[in-house]
Amino acid sequence: MTRKAISVALQGGGSHGAFTWGVLDRLLEDDRIHIEAISGTSAGAMNAAALLSGYARGGASGARESLNKFWLAISDYAAFSPMQRSWIDQVMGNWSLQNSPGYLWANWFGNLVSPYQSNPFNLSPLRSVLNKYIDIEALRSCSNIRIFVAATNVRTGKAKIFDRDSLSIDALLASACLPHLYQAVEIEGEAYWDGGYMGNPVIWPLIYKAETADVVLIQINPLTREQTPTSVDDINDRRDEITFNSSLIHEMRAIAFVQRLLDQGALKEPWSSQYKNMRMHMISDPQGMEDLGASSKMNVEHSFVMHLKSMGYQTANNWIKSNISKIGKSSTLDIRSTFL
Repeated sequence: MTRKAISVALQGGGSHGAFTWGVLDRLLEDDRIHIEAISGTSAGAMNAAALLSGYARGGASGARESLNKFWLAISDYAAFSPMQRSWIDQVMGNWSLQNSPGYLWANWFGNLVSPYQSNPFNLSPLRSVLNKYIDIEALRSCSNIRIFVAATNVRTGKAKIFDRDSLSIDALLASACLPHLYQAVEIEGEAYWDGGYMGNPVIWPLIYKAETADVVLIQINPLTREQTPTSVDDINDRRDEITFNSSLIHEMRAIAFVQRLLDQGALKEPWSSQYKNMRMHMISDPQGMEDLGASSKMNVEHSFVMHLKSMGYQTANNWIKSNISKIGKSSTLDIRSTFL
């Protein structure tokens, strides 16, 4: 059986990356689908690295096991986190941390003190998890899947793409380095912040460095919110969502522009052969993610992580049922109506 090749683009979004874990788990389960390349930012980069690390050792089942171990390890840290849901939120089934004293204190403190002052020794529990559960050498030996991880160069403001050969634990930490929470990650004399500022995620490596024209975006950051935010926290959260979606919107506009030129025959040889007419797809649950609230991105308790995984798995399952026949033939995402 010839498998359908896709590239996947994984957004960052804190613990909401567990939704992406669920999507990937379903895609890897389906032997009709082969993931040829992955682009990831922040939590998306962690998912990509865990997938390749496991795939190198045991194929699709090894990738699923690796993702499972990684996210369970992340959720184990929730027991020691000062950011816990209030008892009212637990009773009401609300995953938000907006009523958590630990979360509120961390927000207040983070606005007064930089991470260079609050964490002078640059301690990072995430580094310990990555060192234990991401096998960089195995990842680099995985020739079946290409990987591209984005970080933002603090000095130049440009995106830095780490591929399979240059990827490291530091690069993964750089991709997830929010500057109000963590010190910039130094790699070969350059400082890096979260890749979401310049690409959440970057699409262009999947266009130029992967064979398949089918790109599946796994969207976890809401593009729209119906209610205008009024509280300080809600305003800041919506501002960050817009910031981290902006580069993706710009890339999607460029893809739609080239698609239109190729469809209309406006590009003639030799120019037309230099452009790939991308088939774009998107797996998302916009209403479900919007209902969670932005503060829940800091919630990594086990029950929430498993809830997100289940959401992602079911969303991917529904998408596959409706769209697998179109992979390799046509887009299932209308870029113009969604992003323009």
